[in-house]
Amino acid sequence: MNTDVRRDLSGIFQASLRRVDPYMMIKDRMTISGNALSIKTDAGTLSWDLTKYKRILVLGAGKATAKMALAVEEILGSRICEGLIAVKPGHTEKLERVRMIPAGHPVPDAGSVEAGRAIARLCEEADKETLIFNLISGGGSALLSFPYAWDDDEGRHALSLEDKQAATKALLACGANIQEINCIRKHLSGIKGGRLARLSQPAESVNLILSDVVGDRLDSIASGLAVPDNSTYEEAIRLIKKFDIASKLPPLAWKVLQMGADGRLPETPKKGDPAFDKVKNILIGSNYGALLAAERTAKDLGYATLVLSSEITGEAREAARFYIGIARDVLKHELAVKKPACVIAGGETTVTLKGSGKGGRNQEMALSFLSEIEANPEGSEGIWFLAASTDGNDGPTDAAGAFADTDVLAAGKKAGLSIQDYLAANDSYNYFDKIGFLCKTGPTNTNVCDVQITIIK
Repeated sequence: MNTDVRRDLSGIFQASLRRVDPYMMIKDRMTISGNALSIKTDAGTLSWDLTKYKRILVLGAGKATAKMALAVEEILGSRICEGLIAVKPGHTEKLERVRMIPAGHPVPDAGSVEAGRAIARLCEEADKETLIFNLISGGGSALLSFPYAWDDDEGRHALSLEDKQAATKALLACGANIQEINCIRKHLSGIKGGRLARLSQPAESVNLILSDVVGDRLDSIASGLAVPDNSTYEEAIRLIKKFDIASKLPPLAWKVLQMGADGRLPETPKKGDPAFDKVKNILIGSNYGALLAAERTAKDLGYATLVLSSEITGEAREAARFYIGIARDVLKHELAVKKPACVIAGGETTVTLKGSGKGGRNQEMALSFLSEIEANPEGSEGIWFLAASTDGNDGPTDAAGAFADTDVLAAGKKAGLSIQDYLAANDSYNYFDKIGFLCKTGPTNTNVCDVQITIIK
């Protein structure tokens, strides 16, 4: 029985992934008839006369960008003059006209800087007869890195890759949410926070965006490469003080933020800036669509369903307590939904790292869920849980997430594993790996945050 239920959990999750396949979403929205290009949006259909442009570029960055590029290549074909995207190793496709540069994630590497500089150069060379397609998805913040540089009376100065790496590591470990992290990253970058749009002037650009951000804020997805930025240098400094990470920032990074706050460096472009006069931002997919597909499959499998939210945030451990509390109410009282039930939610939680183990937010959530089961195993019979990342890589691991139920608990006890010890070390991956209850999909080439599924019978 438990194996069958875990198979259902996997099938429901796989359905959510199919719904947000970037290739299919672009093929469904983007068409060409003669020289007329049309893209369907939620507000209507946008059109372009391709005879107006002498050059068409395809650029981008993100975990889902290779699949997006594959679809755009098939649609535009020989009209593409040049293309370049930054991708995470393994998240690739066989492309003919768009070059891929493997880059680091979640911490940028030399490939990230190579891609950032190359894309910036292509945008700076673009003229008013150039049409740029930017393919943007989650992960783009790390995969595309263009360390901030500036001139003064003493000459040319620039952040180094090592500066960006140290700043990124400090941000990822402090417990900040993605909007807070990206506020700081934007102000240490020459390409993020709308600065890509500024570099692209006077070309026209069409940005096809797959959301991995709770609430689908375009200014946060891949740090808002071509979107007006509402955040400021002063806000970035406040956040650094809030999370007490000033001592972990490289001195030059801290100097950039202070100079910006003092007005000695230009701010990121805001709403109304001429940089956005020829920019179209189009959201093509999000976590909410993935949850609806999961719900349809769960209903087909015979479950009554409840979709809670696509905007679950906060600490992964606290989210686990929230989910098991709902599951126990359904189990005992059929509160909100009848049994057999499938409760579905999504979003992006955080983990405040205190140990040096291996894992990701979904594995940490599953292990915390298992800890709650351990505290009351009899009250948890009939509850099965899966937390997984839609990109197939939860944190710096090869697993999308992990399962939690009473069988998983029994396997851990038989192996002599202490849930609390593994939680203290933030070592959820190795706990589940030792007993065989990781969820592994391989790279999915999509990325729309996380999905959590609970089945109650």
